[in-house]
Amino acid sequence: MPSHPLHWEIATVGAIRDETPGVKSFSLLAPEWQPHRPGQHVDVRLTAPDGYQAQRSYSIASAPEPDGRFDLTVERIADGEVSPYFHDVLVPGDEVELRGPIGGYFVWERGLEGPVLLIAGGSGVVPLMAILRDRAAADSRPAATLLYSSRTIDDVIYRDELERLAASDAGLRLLHTLTREQPPGWTGFARRIDKPMLEEALKGIGPQPLTYICGPTLLVEAAANGLVDLGVNPGRIRTERFGPTS
Repeated sequence: MPSHPLHWEIATVGAIRDETPGVKSFSLLAPEWQPHRPGQHVDVRLTAPDGYQAQRSYSIASAPEPDGRFDLTVERIADGEVSPYFHDVLVPGDEVELRGPIGGYFVWERGLEGPVLLIAGGSGVVPLMAILRDRAAADSRPAATLLYSSRTIDDVIYRDELERLAASDAGLRLLHTLTREQPPGWTGFARRIDKPMLEEALKGIGPQPLTYICGPTLLVEAAANGLVDLGVNPGRIRTERFGPTS
């Protein structure tokens, strides 16, 4: 895809959807938007009346669309400067300033070789959801597994949509682990991601999947190192991380 100069533009807020108690998705329309690739992000900038500016980066959650529409999924950070504005102030019809799409490393495109392993912690699932949504719209779908770590079942972002995607696609396997609390009858994992869990995730997709890992730094490092120990070629592993702890 050809590159284009990045510039700040105005996007209009459309629908706003609650994903979890602390996470919302925002549909945006930017007339000058260039179609993105799954895994890319945008920069968002807020400007106060006194001129003070705050800027944050957010992954794009939606599959590429040609009409300038895309979704951002934003977790509310209590002491943040941008996410509380999204959660507490923005309503449909408001405008936000942003630039993008940005990023060329942590991206997936249709036609890339081999099965796909996606590993997420918390809101790290957002760019991986863009991959899954674009994969679901493709005529040819590589086998894919999502291993998703959350604190509790209520913290699972896109929970219903993920279940629908997995139920309708035999080539998609969904593995959850809940690290803090599990509901009655829970049959998934109940611990932090470890090597046995990674071994289970590799079943059915082979030893060398194209792997995308996104989440807190400790989770990303543990998952990437564990996969390398299991024989996955480091060149097949792409990582994106945030925050100091898992």
